[in-house]
Amino acid sequence: MELCQSMAAELRAGRTPGDALQAAVEVLPEGVRAGLRGVTAAAATGGDVPAELTAVARREPGAAGLAQAAAAWRVGAGSGGGLADVLEQVAQSLRDEQAHRAQVSAQLAGPRATARLLAALPLLGLGLASGSGAHPLDFLFGTPAGIACLIVGLALDALGLWWSTRIAATALETDAR
Repeated sequence: MELCQSMAAELRAGRTPGDALQAAVEVLPEGVRAGLRGVTAAAATGGDVPAELTAVARREPGAAGLAQAAAAWRVGAGSGGGLADVLEQVAQSLRDEQAHRAQVSAQLAGPRATARLLAALPLLGLGLASGSGAHPLDFLFGTPAGIACLIVGLALDALGLWWSTRIAATALETDAR
């Protein structure tokens, strides 16, 4: 997103696409710049910049937006104009996607917290039973029926946590598509 915004600004200032890319990459953090060395080298030598952007998008986690930048480069640089407009639209699209992911993640925070609370409730029950004079741990660890209840309870608790985590992950995956 930052790369697209910076490149669009540089293009509007009158730089060529290759120079705009070089200048935009220079203002990025060092870790990001290192991942884009092949792209800047391709821009400097007249290589295939879209192919390099696509390769980085596939290789680096969280860099899927570079595939859109590659498509914008193909269209904008090939037609001789409009690259800044296309890059600004790509940046806006990436901002919208990021905001939407953050909103979905925030909406899933409540169900995740509820699942964790429900998973911890058996421990609260054990504490209450112990406090009222019952001896639940003696039953759970001292009798065959108690051991069976403990195993089944722990398995169901773990299954519930896994299930709620999987539902949230599926919601995030579906949202990403």
